[in-house]
Amino acid sequence: MSTLGNVLWLLFGGILIAIEYLISSVLLMITIVGIPFGLQTLKLAELALWPFGREAAPTDEAGGCLSVFMNILWIFIGGFWIALSHLAMALILFITIIGIPFAIQHIKLAGLALTPFGRTIVEK
Repeated sequence: MSTLGNVLWLLFGGILIAIEYLISSVLLMITIVGIPFGLQTLKLAELALWPFGREAAPTDEAGGCLSVFMNILWIFIGGFWIALSHLAMALILFITIIGIPFAIQHIKLAGLALTPFGRTIVEK
């Protein structure tokens, strides 16, 4: 079932979101300062490409000072706007019955877009 969901996700916009994340990752990695943020957008792209059957789990460093500081900085740099775009897409998709599973995935991606540092992608 998750394979079917992932294929439908890709057909109905998931590939565009993943490409958007990849482009922003490359743009962030052009500068040395943006490399840690570019790595996090790669993590978001990985989950945006194949979200069903996967989730973001906290790592051992999730509560550390560096992860908290980087997450706060990330929220101001771009995480807030990415999360808002995912929430807007989720609201649009919740209108249709068929779009509800995709809306749930957008909410999952919005949570990860706000605080990507200290999280890793794992299989459910």
